[in-house]
Amino acid sequence: MNEYRPLAEQEAVTLAWWQGAAVYQIYPRSFADSNGDGIGDLAGITARLDYVARLGVDAIWLSPFFTSPMRDFGYDVADYCGVDPIFGTIDDFDALIARAHGLGLKVLIDQVYAHTSDQHAWFAESRASRTGAKADWYVWADAKADGSPPSNWQSVFGGPAWTWDARRGQYYLHNFLSSQPQLNGHNPAVQDALLGVARFWLDRGVDGFRVDAINFAMHDLELRDNPPAPASDAPRSRPFDFQQKLYNQGHPDIPLFLERLRALTDSYGDRFTVAEVGGDDGEREMKLFTAGGRRLDSAYGFDFLYAERLTPALIADALRSWPDADGVGWPSWAFENHDAPRALSRWCAPDWAEAFARMKAMLLTSLRGNIFLYQGEELGLPQVDIAFEDLQDPEAIANWPRTLSRDGARTPMPWTAGVPQLGFTTGKPWLPMGADHSQLAVDRQEADSTSLLHHSRAMLALRRAHPALARGNIAVRAVTGSLLAFTRRYGDELLLCVFNLSDEAQHWHDESGAGWTIVADVNGASLTELPPYGAYIARREDPGE
Repeated sequence: MNEYRPLAEQEAVTLAWWQGAAVYQIYPRSFADSNGDGIGDLAGITARLDYVARLGVDAIWLSPFFTSPMRDFGYDVADYCGVDPIFGTIDDFDALIARAHGLGLKVLIDQVYAHTSDQHAWFAESRASRTGAKADWYVWADAKADGSPPSNWQSVFGGPAWTWDARRGQYYLHNFLSSQPQLNGHNPAVQDALLGVARFWLDRGVDGFRVDAINFAMHDLELRDNPPAPASDAPRSRPFDFQQKLYNQGHPDIPLFLERLRALTDSYGDRFTVAEVGGDDGEREMKLFTAGGRRLDSAYGFDFLYAERLTPALIADALRSWPDADGVGWPSWAFENHDAPRALSRWCAPDWAEAFARMKAMLLTSLRGNIFLYQGEELGLPQVDIAFEDLQDPEAIANWPRTLSRDGARTPMPWTAGVPQLGFTTGKPWLPMGADHSQLAVDRQEADSTSLLHHSRAMLALRRAHPALARGNIAVRAVTGSLLAFTRRYGDELLLCVFNLSDEAQHWHDESGAGWTIVADVNGASLTELPPYGAYIARREDPGE
């Protein structure tokens, strides 16, 4: 009989620290405010890192804190190597790194390589002259003979992706806001400058990067028009949705730049890079950007972030798309982030939120790949309905009311119930606190050993304790309308993971035979009976098959 041995007793593994890691995303504006101005900051994060470490995650990912006019809340960078004063100083960042590393946490930061703010010094120089040193650092093009834009490309946030600039007498490209001009990623000098930015932060001790919107980094040099998208019954709230984005994103030369970035990060040792790749062609691009071990380490999947329902078929298809095979990249998964509606508000009725959240936590910690938790997900925060007059999100304001506001997932963390602003700030928060978030506040859940916060910690501890969950391969066993079962295997360890994704009880048994022993369950599940949103993880005494 094969004897089960916990990770601490198994032979040393050769996988990198990040393979199977749990990463906690922090949105700095909304995590913790140290100075009472209503906006979260780096010092606030540092003061709360003990809480993050106690969750049992391996790393944190910080959304942008760089110098910015904040038209898109930091994703419009005006100085890649500066800390915006609303977040603090570079010394505050260094203190955060030191504290995180002291707690055993790795630190990942965003890198935004596709565009800058129109307030960046590079853009000021580029727009000043067609012949200057940085004239070709952004994407400029002449108007058509009739004065219209150079191509039919549309921006993600609505309207044409071209804006006329009288200084140069040309249009400039912007795939997002008009205040986010597109960098010319084809230009070797631009690539060198971006790699210099990466080197700056690596020298300050960061452990890796989440590379934002990297499939927008290069454009079609011929500026060919995008063809129309096929007819669809899906609602279209933006002109962007009416096109196949063949020529303004996903250029075949992007992987060559990623190989340069990977060579740089590899020179610093055990660093981690993960791509954000969304869009209609996302899966192909994700695999392209992570193929062969010479590009990025992983890609951040969008399979679940905008899904209206969480179904066994959706999960099984996503898992199968990233097989454990040579040359295939390592996946990363998230159910929530700062751009997507909170999962509980999308995937279950309010009456079932607690049970669903417990099942969801077990599911996420059972997936093969890296897992990302978004701040407040461990508390079970729902989406907040933000009134129009309180909106900050430029996309939501522009497309109101057809686009669901990203602000509803960006509201401040509730730290302390029953105090003003729930302990996030002593001032007026930049977004209103969730009306029902007081009952979910950290201090209340800390005091309740049965809370979702304690359950989330237990699930992360389970993933750490079982190498099959963190690093093993995966094989789907069953997919029905509401039930999902798969196995995870690593060395001598074999685990069976079974989930009921509905609010109706399910009966199921494993046809491969007996011998399973449950190591963790939620909502009262047994080996054969799964109550609403019941789930379990079981270990076989004899894993040989």
